[in-house]
Amino acid sequence: MSPKQNAAEEDPLVGTVKGPGERPHEFLFITTDNRRARIGEFVYYVARDSEEERRILGNVTSRRLVRNLPDAFLSDPETPPAVVSSLIGLEGEGCELYEITVEAIGYFSRRLNDFVNPRIPPGAGDAVYLASSETLSSVLSPKRVGDQGSAHVGSLLTRDANEVPVVLSVKDVVSTHLAILASTGSGKSYTAGVIVEELMMPHNRAAVLIVDPHGEYGTLSSIETDPRFSEGAYRPEVKLFTPERVRVRFSSLTEADIKYLLPEGTSEKMLHILSQAYRTLMSRVSGERQLWGYHDLRDAVVEQKYEGSERSESSNASSVEGLLWRLDSRFDRANGIFSDNEHIPLKDLFRPGRCTVLQLSDIEQNEQQVIVATLLRRVNKARVSTVRGEADAASDAHLPYPVFALLEEAHRFAPAGATVVSTNILKQILSEGRKFGVGIGLITQRPGKLDQDVLSQCMTQVIMRIVNPVDQDTVAKSVEGAGRQMLQELPALTKGQAVISGVGVNTPVMCRVRERITRHGGETFDAPSEWADWHTDAARDRREQDDAVMVKPASKKVEKFRGVEL
Repeated sequence: MSPKQNAAEEDPLVGTVKGPGERPHEFLFITTDNRRARIGEFVYYVARDSEEERRILGNVTSRRLVRNLPDAFLSDPETPPAVVSSLIGLEGEGCELYEITVEAIGYFSRRLNDFVNPRIPPGAGDAVYLASSETLSSVLSPKRVGDQGSAHVGSLLTRDANEVPVVLSVKDVVSTHLAILASTGSGKSYTAGVIVEELMMPHNRAAVLIVDPHGEYGTLSSIETDPRFSEGAYRPEVKLFTPERVRVRFSSLTEADIKYLLPEGTSEKMLHILSQAYRTLMSRVSGERQLWGYHDLRDAVVEQKYEGSERSESSNASSVEGLLWRLDSRFDRANGIFSDNEHIPLKDLFRPGRCTVLQLSDIEQNEQQVIVATLLRRVNKARVSTVRGEADAASDAHLPYPVFALLEEAHRFAPAGATVVSTNILKQILSEGRKFGVGIGLITQRPGKLDQDVLSQCMTQVIMRIVNPVDQDTVAKSVEGAGRQMLQELPALTKGQAVISGVGVNTPVMCRVRERITRHGGETFDAPSEWADWHTDAARDRREQDDAVMVKPASKKVEKFRGVEL
C-alpha cells in the first residue's frame, strides 16, 4: 500500500490544491473546513522524491474567504443560513469556500533528525491532508518529553491541550542562546519559570543563574522540596542572593566600569586624571597575584595632584579634589556592594543541579549593570581558561561545566541606542559563548529597547503577545526563524500563548505554555481586593494591635525620663 493510500485512510482530507502561492515555497488549497484550516495548523500533501513518496508537511499561514452565501441569506438572524440554502438545493456546510495559504516545510528525515524540503510543489487537484497528532508529536520537537536534554514547555496551540507536546532541545537553547519577548502581563516571567523548572529536572540538572531585578523568582525555592524534581541521590538546589549579600570585588572593575559609575558632571579633566591613576596602579600590580582595593586607586589619584608651582601648567588640585569626592561618594560606603576583598565565588553561583537567583531589586540600575558586566566577564574568562586547560583547579577561574545565565529586564543591560558597561560583554558571549559553554537567556517586555545586535544573536525565540508596533517591527527584523505571517498573530495571542521558533525546535510552532509546578512570583496585585480587606474587622484588629506594640516602648521611655527629672 502506498503512502498516499495510507494517508487517505489515516488522516482526514481537508482540501484540494489550487496552485502555487505568491512565494516560491507556498501553495494554495481550497477547503470548506474552516475549523481545521486554522492559522498555525499543519497539513501535508504527498509527492514523489526520486523513488520514494514523501509526505511534505506545511504550515497554514493565512486564509481567505472566496465564496460565501449571499448577504440576503444572512440578513435574518432568526433563520439559520443553512435552512435558507437547503431550500434552494445547496448543502449548508459546502456553501462557504476558503482559499488557504500554506508554507511548505518539507518531509522529516530520521537520518538527519530535521526537515528536508525537496522543492517539489504539489499539482493542482492534489489532495491535502491534516497531519495527525501522532505525526506532529514525532517531528515538530527535536526531543521527547523526559529525554535527557529536553525541556517540555507546553503543547501545540491548534490541538487540544497536551495532545502534541512542544519540547525544546536544551543543548541548542543553551549553546545558541534564548530570547523571551512579550508585552507586560503576557506571561514571559511565567514561561521563564517553566523553562527553569525543566532545566532543574533530573534529566537536565543544569547550572543556572537568574538575574532578577524585581524579586520575582524566589518562589522557585520550592523546587528543593518537590519530589518531582528529585531522582535517586539527585536533589536540586535553589540559592537566593538577596541585595545585602551581593558583593563585587573592586579589583574586578575595569576603568570603564569605574568611570560609568561616576555621577553626571564629571569633567573630562577628572576622567583623564582617573585614567592616569588607574594605569599607574595597573602597572604596579601587573604580573602579581595580589588584590587591590579602592583606597589603592584613591592613593594613585592623590599622586596625580600638583599645585603648578614647579611646572608651567596650572594646578589640578581642584579637579583632583572634585574627583576624590565623587569616588568617595560612590565607592567608600560602609554597606556598599563594592569590597576590597569580598565577592561571590563563581562556584557559589554555578553548580550542576543548582539554580541561583541574584536578586537586585534594591540596587541602583547603573550598579546592576556593573554587577552583571563584572559577573559575565568573570564567567566568560573562567570558562575560556578552563576549556583551554589554563585554569588552576583550586582557583576561582576554574569552572569545569557549562553554565546558563537568564537575564530578566534584558533591555536594562543592553539598551538600544545607548552604551552601558554590560552591553559589550553580552555581545562577546552571545557571539563566542557557544565555543566555551556560556549560554545566555534574555527576557524583555520591550524588544524595541533592546540592542538589535544582541537580540539577533539569540537563536531560539519564545515570542508572546506584543501589541506595540515598534516592538513588533523589531521582532520581525531581528527574528529569522518565524515567518512574518506567523508573527502577525502576535497581537491576537492571549496570556500563556507563544510563537516558538529557532534552533530549539524543528520548525516554528504556536504553543500553549504548560502550567507551572512552582508558584509564579510575578502576580499582579489585586488592588480592589486589598482595599476592601483593609476595612474588614480582622484587618482593623491587626492594625490596633500593631499600634499598641509601637506605643508601649515610647511610653516607657517617657516614664524613665520623668523619673530622672524628679
